[in-house]
Order: sequence, then structure tokens, then C-alpha cells
Amino acid sequence: MMDRFLWGSVTRISPEAPVPVVRVERETASLGGAGNVAQNIVTLGGAARPIGLQGEDAEGGQLAALFQSAGIPIDGLVRASGRVTTVKTRIVAHHQHVVRFDREDDGGIDPALTAGLGRRAVAALDGADALVISDYEKGTLTPELLAVVLPEAARRRLPVVVDPKLRLLPHYHPVTVITPNSREAAEASGMSLKTDADVEAAGRVLLARLRCPWLLITRGERGMLLVPAQGASIAVPTRAREVFDVSGAGDTVVAVLALALASGAEMPEAVALSNLAAGVVVGKLGTASVTREELLAVVGT
Repeated sequence: MMDRFLWGSVTRISPEAPVPVVRVERETASLGGAGNVAQNIVTLGGAARPIGLQGEDAEGGQLAALFQSAGIPIDGLVRASGRVTTVKTRIVAHHQHVVRFDREDDGGIDPALTAGLGRRAVAALDGADALVISDYEKGTLTPELLAVVLPEAARRRLPVVVDPKLRLLPHYHPVTVITPNSREAAEASGMSLKTDADVEAAGRVLLARLRCPWLLITRGERGMLLVPAQGASIAVPTRAREVFDVSGAGDTVVAVLALALASGAEMPEAVALSNLAAGVVVGKLGTASVTREELLAVVGT
């Protein structure tokens, strides 16, 4: 998907309705969703090969151009006839989001497209060191696609990092780590997460259901909780110094997790690095990525 930003200022309220009038001063576009994961991987020195759909529209061409300008190959993108490219447009004035509007088609896709995506994904695993499943529930990911890709990644012993949505929770298997946020963990477990003990209990419930070795619950300003299938949980406090915008922070987390695991890091070390990276990116306005230099600057501080 693509993230579009209209940046401006507000000096008056509309005479037509009690809403601010934003005078637009500039417009930017960046990779969003799984594209932002790929962007983070590249800015940290890795190589990413995205697999996904692009719409048959001008925005689809712009999306492909954004990938190419970032040095990210587009041979894994499949153009879906008659489908619009997902675009999230945010209006920002004085460093504050005023409104966001989305243009998307999140319905199911043709089985032939799913089969094509599966073939491209399996081919992309050749030479890969990790796999990221970034689910934004826009219709591309299906049980059938996961059933093709995940066993193949497991056969190759690749670490698999999943940023999930509830609809497909039973189908994320086999994987290495799943990274729900607090709201998703609460909904999936059917529990109210009011205390740290509640979060721990919900994590244990989900681990038993998902049959994966690790669960990482991201908790915003409360940091993260890493719940292993074996052993004690590890609480990771937030490292953000100042929060401007949480857009894309989850993308940064899974990107750094995958890179660290691909490089041979143990899971607690990978989580610590992803927490540091998230602390950097929420200090930026708009969909953002973190660089190696920025991450190194906060390691050990």
C-alpha cells in the first residue's frame, strides 16, 4: 500500500462547518504496509524482496516507482486487474493528524492470483535468510497462500516473523514469532488486559493455541512482552524519548526482528533491537524507517 501525506497549516475554521481549514503546503508519498517493512529492511542494510498485489491504476504505478527508487525489486508484485491500489491519505497540520482517508479494495482475490503469488513467494525464498508475513487484512493473504509458503520456509529452516490479523490466526503455522499488539492479544484471547499479569496470561493462552515458540506482544508506551513457549517471559520497557507519530512502528519492529534473527541473533537480543528501533521511528512524523546509524546511536544508551 502507499501512504500519502498532505502537509499544511491551519489558521481558521471553515464557515461552512465547524472544521479546520488546512492550507496544503506540500505533498509526499511513501511505501506503506508491507512496503514499509521492506523499506526498513533496506535502510538497515538488508535486502528485501516484496511479494504482493498492486492495483491496476496510476497509484499502482507510483507504488512500483517508490519501490524502485528505494532499490527494492518489483518482480514479486502482481498487478490485479480491476483492483485499486490501497492508499492511506493523511492530512497533517502543525505536526498533528487532522484526518485520514483510505482508498482500498479489501475483498477476496481470484484463486489464480493467489497461486501466482504463492509461486513467486516460494521462488523468493531461494537465497533468503528470513520471511516476514505482514498482514494488513487487505485480501492478499489467504489460508491457501500461507499453506503454500509457510511449510516451505520451515523446510528451509528460515525464521518467520508474523505481524498478524485475527482473521488468519489459526493459519500462521509453522512460524517463529507472532507480534500482536495489546488490542489484538485481548481480542484473540477473549481476555481484558488491565495488568501486566493479564498480558502474561493472555500470551500463554495464545501460545498454546498458535503452537509457535515465541509470542511478542507490543504494548505502545508500555513497551513489549516476549512470551516464550519454554521459560519465563521478558518485559521490555519502551525506549521512546518523544512520540510524534506511531504510524509504521509495527513495521519497524518486524523488520528489525527479521534482520536480527537472519543475522543469527537470539530472540531476546532481536526483540531488544526492535524495541530500540521502534523508539527511534515514533520520534519521526509520518511513515518512517530507521537507519543503521540511528539504531547504532541508541544501542547502549
